[in-house]
Amino acid sequence: MTDAALRGGPAAPRVVVIGEALVDIVHRGTGVDEAPGGSPANTALTLGRLGRRPTLVTRLGDDERGRRIRRWLEESGVEVVAVEAARTSTATARLDAAGAARYEFDLQWELGADPDRNAALAAAADIVHVGSVATVLEPGDAQVAALVRAARADALVTYDPNIRPSLVDDPARVRGRVDDLVALADVVKASDEDLRWLAPGRDAVEVAREWVARGPALVVVTLGAQGAIGVTADGDVVIPPVVTDVVDTVGAGDTFMGALIDGLLERGFAAAAVRAPGGGIRSADVAALLERAARAAAITVSRPGADPPRRHELDAARTA
Repeated sequence: MTDAALRGGPAAPRVVVIGEALVDIVHRGTGVDEAPGGSPANTALTLGRLGRRPTLVTRLGDDERGRRIRRWLEESGVEVVAVEAARTSTATARLDAAGAARYEFDLQWELGADPDRNAALAAAADIVHVGSVATVLEPGDAQVAALVRAARADALVTYDPNIRPSLVDDPARVRGRVDDLVALADVVKASDEDLRWLAPGRDAVEVAREWVARGPALVVVTLGAQGAIGVTADGDVVIPPVVTDVVDTVGAGDTFMGALIDGLLERGFAAAAVRAPGGGIRSADVAALLERAARAAAITVSRPGADPPRRHELDAARTA
């Protein structure tokens, strides 16, 4: 039971993130270092640092890398629920001169033979977030999709495709899986790079508008140094970039996603209200959500690795 419930007040919203946690092996100009990562894990970490105490449903080895990931997450208030793997997955990131990362993966993904525990966690959540490799890599992708279908009866669903082309051996299957999850989601965040891969030759904003017509209340397209665009049934909201000195971009999109989810929670958005006729997410809220998420991502890119801000840092950036 939460502290709020013990005091007689409303319980804090429950956030469940489903997806991979791994070790990033980062090749920089100054050498090579290892750090915990994985897109869903980074999103959960961001939410934990913003005070949300999320649960991450993942897969980890009982090895030093796996134990390091657990400590890293738990120190930021993330509950880790993990299926045991033979070894902890890795992603090798090679940074270019601008700090952008290119990834190579050693990753296996599935959530075990007994789905009951994970289904119970997802069913009790107020928000369920899924994304990245876990939503498209067999055999676990089907398990993730099943959890989303079961959870969305009561939970707000958020989704970040975060496409990793180096892991894709069947583009048509992956695009189909993304289409299925877009239709199940209430809020989708995708980068312009994701959309160039998912819909080659298409305008990213036009694709986002088509996605909104299929179900989501909000689709956000992040444009890196060009800012971001939020698309709803009411129209488009454009926010400018946050100017900062970039050290590297590792974890930037995941920080944006975590801060976006946190903003949805702050504004009280719930599945029933967002999906109801006449509901949805208004333009003024979209602008505020995106501006705050962009500030959080700017803090992350200003320092090495996936190191999202804590709430006091994000609040201070708003007043700077």
